[in-house]
Amino acid sequence: MSLTFSGASPPETRASLILRLPNAADSAAWGEVVSIYGPLVFRMARKQGLQGADADDLVQEVFTAVAKQVEQWLQRSDRGPFRAWVLRIARNIAVNVLTRKPLGGAAVGGSLAGLSRIEDHLSEVSFDLEYQREVFRWAAERVRKSVVESTWLAFRLTHLEQVPVAEAAERLGLSPGAVYIARSRVMNRLRELVHQFKVSP
Repeated sequence: MSLTFSGASPPETRASLILRLPNAADSAAWGEVVSIYGPLVFRMARKQGLQGADADDLVQEVFTAVAKQVEQWLQRSDRGPFRAWVLRIARNIAVNVLTRKPLGGAAVGGSLAGLSRIEDHLSEVSFDLEYQREVFRWAAERVRKSVVESTWLAFRLTHLEQVPVAEAAERLGLSPGAVYIARSRVMNRLRELVHQFKVSP
């Protein structure tokens, strides 16, 4: 179970971060984008049947393409959400990889079945769901490093594992009130971090 995001759409990568991407030397901006989208694109590639090394190659190709095209994309008035643009790049590169590389000893060769599978796994809906999960993982990792272990465990047990508060309090040697406070602190911090990804340029 993951933190529930408000609104119908998953959060979008924040504008201030995306606007820094044309600067290839901005390692902090690129590191943050890759930390969100890299695992996401990798998992989507693996669902196509690509081996780990091939999936890694696909991720590299996607970010190489993003780096080359992001400045031009930012200048478009009809650009839409950043994640949708990354999805289109990932889909196009996946098609290229699958039509030039054998899977299980036989090349896809552009067959309708192979291309249909790409559409199934790289659909906007599935990409958005994976994106939402990846944003949560990104935020959770940062929050976990910023709080004491008992605070994180109170959140994990009661929110992620759905353990009753009284049982979690007994396991952790805390009062139920302390568990509620700890869970609330973690959830508030998670929402703050996730909120950074709600505005597109």
